[in-house]
Amino acid sequence: MNQQFGQYGRNRFWEIVPGALSWTILIGSFLMAFFAPVAAIIFIIIFDFYWMLRVFYFAIYVISAYLQFRRATRTDWAAKLAELPRAREIYHLIFLPTYKEELSILDEALAALLRSSYSADRLLVVLGGEERDAVNFKRMQAVLEAKYRGLFADLMFTVHPAGLTGEIPGKGSNLRHMAGEAHKVIDARGIPYDNVIVSAFDVDTVAHAQYFSALAYTYLTIPNPTRHSYQPVTVFSNNIWTAPAPVRISAFGTTFWLLGELVRPERLWTFSSHSMPWRMLVDVGYHEADVVSEDSRIFMQALLRYEGDYHVTPIYLPVSMDTVAGDSYKSSLVDLYKQQRRWAWGVEHIPYMKTEFAKHPNLPRRLKWKYLFNHFEGMITWSCAPIVIFVLGYLPFYTAKGATSALVVNSPYTLEVMMRGATLGVFVTGALSFMLLPARPKGIKKIAWVSMLLQWLLMPISFVIFGSFPAIDAQTRLMLGKYLGFNVTKKNAASRTS
Repeated sequence: MNQQFGQYGRNRFWEIVPGALSWTILIGSFLMAFFAPVAAIIFIIIFDFYWMLRVFYFAIYVISAYLQFRRATRTDWAAKLAELPRAREIYHLIFLPTYKEELSILDEALAALLRSSYSADRLLVVLGGEERDAVNFKRMQAVLEAKYRGLFADLMFTVHPAGLTGEIPGKGSNLRHMAGEAHKVIDARGIPYDNVIVSAFDVDTVAHAQYFSALAYTYLTIPNPTRHSYQPVTVFSNNIWTAPAPVRISAFGTTFWLLGELVRPERLWTFSSHSMPWRMLVDVGYHEADVVSEDSRIFMQALLRYEGDYHVTPIYLPVSMDTVAGDSYKSSLVDLYKQQRRWAWGVEHIPYMKTEFAKHPNLPRRLKWKYLFNHFEGMITWSCAPIVIFVLGYLPFYTAKGATSALVVNSPYTLEVMMRGATLGVFVTGALSFMLLPARPKGIKKIAWVSMLLQWLLMPISFVIFGSFPAIDAQTRLMLGKYLGFNVTKKNAASRTS
C-alpha cells in the first residue's frame, strides 16, 4: 500500500507561501491607505468590481444547482433503480467514525439508514470508535448491537488503536483503520470490489431517504463509475433552529458554496460526507492517516493514482448534519471558529500538490495548474476578501480626505453602486435559506422566523470573524510550522429539537 507519513515540513516553501501572501495583501492594503490612498482607492474599486462579478455568477450557479436539487428530491430514485438489471448487485459500505458522541447520535445515524429506500440487506455499516474512548464506545456497541442485530447486511464495530506511528488522531486515521477491517469482511463474503460504493459520513449525517438509491442508479448508469467520487448536498439542518445566528449564517454559507461548486464538476473536490468507489479506495491504499483534511485529500489521492482520470459527480440530494452546538452561546461560537479553522486547514493541500505533481509527469500539466490555481485562489480569497471588502476597503476614504481629484470624490458613490449590486448574493442566499430550512419544530416559537430573517444583517461581521480570521489562523500556523491537529466538532443531542 502506498503510505506516506510525516508529510508536514517536507515542502516548507509552499507551506509558507499562502500565509505570506495573505499577510502581504492585508498589510499592504493597510499601508497603502496611509501612504498611497489614491492607489488604494483604485485597488479597492477594481477588487470590489471583481467581487461584484463573482457574486453575480455565484448567484446564477446557486440558483441552477437549487433547481436541480428540487428536481432530484422529487424523483423516485428507488423506482428508477429497480428498472436496472444490476440493481441488487450493489452494496453500500457506510463508514461512521465516532469519538465521544452520545448514544442517541449513533442511534439516529443507524435508524436513518433503515429509513432509506435502499434495501438494508445491501448496507454494510461500520461504526468506528477510538481506543481513547474505548470504554464509552464498547458500552454503546452493546446497546446498538442488541437493537440493530440482523437488520443490515452487516453491522461492524471497530476500535482504532491509539498512538500508531505516523498517524494524526482524527477522522482520517480512523477511516483508514475502518477500511482495513471492512476489507477483510468484503473479501470473506466474496463481494466484487466494483459492486461496492463507500460512503464516508460524519456520524451525525442523516442521508435523504432516496440518497443510496440515487447513488446506486448514478453509479450504474455513468461511464467508468469507479473513476468517480459522488458528492451530495451537505445541509447543516439537524439542529439549525436552535443554533446561534452566526452559526446558522456559516452553515448556510457552506451549503451555498457547495451548491455553487456542484454545477461546476470540472473543479469540484469531495467535501465532508460523500461517497466513492471501494475499488478506488483500495487502489490508493485507503485514506492517508496523517492529514486533517481527509475528505478532500482522498480525491487528490485518486486524481494522482489515476493520472488525472478521476472526477467528482454531483448527487443533488441532501445529507443533513448538525451545526456546531456548544453548551452555551459562547462555546458554540468558539466551536464554530475551530470548525472553520479545521476546514481552512485544507491549505495543507497546496504543498502536497506541489510535491506530488512533480512525481507524476504523466498527469496533464493543464490539470496540475488548474487544481493548484483554483485551490490557491480559493484559500487566499477566503482569508482576505471579507476583510478587504468590509474593513480595509473603507479606510482609504478617510485617509484621502482633502483630496479633490474626481476619482476620490466620486469613488464612494461608485463603490456604493457596486456594493448594492453585490447584495444580490445576500438576497439570493437569504431567500434560498428559507427553502432549505426543515419544518419548524414544535418546541420553537413562531417568532424564530424573524431571527432567521434578521440574521443576514450579521453576514459581513460573520464572514470576517468566522471566515477570514480562522482562514488566516490556519495559513499562519502552516507558515510558521505550528501544525494543526484534528479538532472534533462536538455533537450535542440536546440541540436537536423534535
